Amino acid sequence: MDNLNKKNYIRTENPNNPRRDFIKKSLVIGALTGTSGLTLLNGCKGEIEEVTPSEDLMREHGVLNRIMLIYDTCGKLLANSEGFPLEALNNSAIIIRDFIEDYHEKLEEDFLFPRFVKANQLTDLVQLLYIQHSKGRTITGEIIRLTKMRSLASNENQQLIKLLNDFNTMYRPHEAREDTVLFPALKKILSRNEYFALGEDFEKKEHELFGEDGFEMMVEKVANIEKQLGIYDLSKFTPII
Repeated sequence: MDNLNKKNYIRTENPNNPRRDFIKKSLVIGALTGTSGLTLLNGCKGEIEEVTPSEDLMREHGVLNRIMLIYDTCGKLLANSEGFPLEALNNSAIIIRDFIEDYHEKLEEDFLFPRFVKANQLTDLVQLLYIQHSKGRTITGEIIRLTKMRSLASNENQQLIKLLNDFNTMYRPHEAREDTVLFPALKKILSRNEYFALGEDFEKKEHELFGEDGFEMMVEKVANIEKQLGIYDLSKFTPII
């Protein structure tokens, strides 16, 4: 494609029709690479049914991240003596206990950590991650206990603020290390068949504990808490520059 045609192509793109623009761009990419644009489109057409073990664990980290945003918000409200329903924070901690600690972390402890120990890979990291899981469960238990109260005394208020901060301070680097080091290394110690069989084990456990749409149900619960606290609208987090 010569420069003139490229310019004409760019001018005729319709910003109000992203699907049409995507098709045009696919055809251009196909012309430049020798790949059919229709082939590119067909590759995106079919629904991807399989969720890999790493993808499964990382999307569950997305739920954890959204709860940590709730913890950040509630911690600021507590520090500024601004009222909010403690029930929202209690429900968030229960999601952490049920979905993250009793399910997600148990998957890691039962299916991932032993495999790394057996392969003698990342053993120091695995040991530390296990210790942090235990610390996290202690913190969550205390958050649930305090948020069951109708109101908090001054010392309890400060204790809750510290618990929320301690949880987030530990889990942000914790999950980042898992996402960037532990999970990518999983493919190196497992065969292809073992890797995808692990994904099936994860899915089976999720359905057993939470039903067919367990992940979607948890995301909806988190979204409802975000709405309750006024932090659901993603545009609110866009800086004004």
